[in-house]
Amino acid sequence: MAELGVWNDLNLLRVSAEGAFLDGGEQGELLLPLDQVPAGSQPLQTLKVFVYLEAPGHATATTRKPLAQRGEVAQLKIATVNKTGAFLAWGLPQNLFLPWKEVKPEQKPLIQEGQPILVVLFLNEEGRVTASTRLEEFLGDETEEFKEGDKVSLVIADRTDLGVRVVVNHRYWGMVHASDIFSRVNRGETRDGYIKALRADHKLNVALSSPGYAKVDAIAQGVLTVLKRQGGFIPVTDKSRPEDIYTLFGISKKVFKQTLGALYKSRRIVLEEGGIRLVRD
Repeated sequence: MAELGVWNDLNLLRVSAEGAFLDGGEQGELLLPLDQVPAGSQPLQTLKVFVYLEAPGHATATTRKPLAQRGEVAQLKIATVNKTGAFLAWGLPQNLFLPWKEVKPEQKPLIQEGQPILVVLFLNEEGRVTASTRLEEFLGDETEEFKEGDKVSLVIADRTDLGVRVVVNHRYWGMVHASDIFSRVNRGETRDGYIKALRADHKLNVALSSPGYAKVDAIAQGVLTVLKRQGGFIPVTDKSRPEDIYTLFGISKKVFKQTLGALYKSRRIVLEEGGIRLVRD
């Protein structure tokens, strides 16, 4: 049976001048428009399609990839706003509905055309894929699902006094502490992360870099990349202002000093009075 708001593997029943008719189970036969039917498609084969309600009670199939599916958190741009709510661009011809009741009161002034908004996608009572800014009602704070070092997917959410709040695997809240942020992060950004520690309260501490030396190597490589881009010399030292270091490299002054030490010991850079110079191979 076809599930709404997610990707489905459906059997092809027949192909006509309109397109391919797929077996949607209780949803009935679903039409995949002809221009989206893979060349050479034949009855009885399986096609991977996204299924959603194009109109009330009318499910449709597409091979076009939406920016997010049911159960996922994503930052989407507001296309239009009216008295019923907002409509978000999500990669499909029909925009995604964000009703006013699913917007937190403090966020309503932010609902303007062209603005990005962080939402979770769910099915409403009519089976329509709908957006909500009320992430707290859909995400858990505690879990015993992971072990230390597990790789997870993250969506960057809000900054706090402790660091950055993140959405883990589209299902849980997690925290990346400020001391573990070594590069620039932006709200709505998706990236990989790693479970840093197992807490007694089952809340998640997350790191943005893999454990051990891989983290050091990644940061050092980032500094080398910036150096090469700047012609091999940058007038920045371990005595430079923290904000200047962050603007150039996206890391804290403490991490920058540690990275300079590692690069100097490995003879990749020369520390000069007025800056750092790349050692050419």
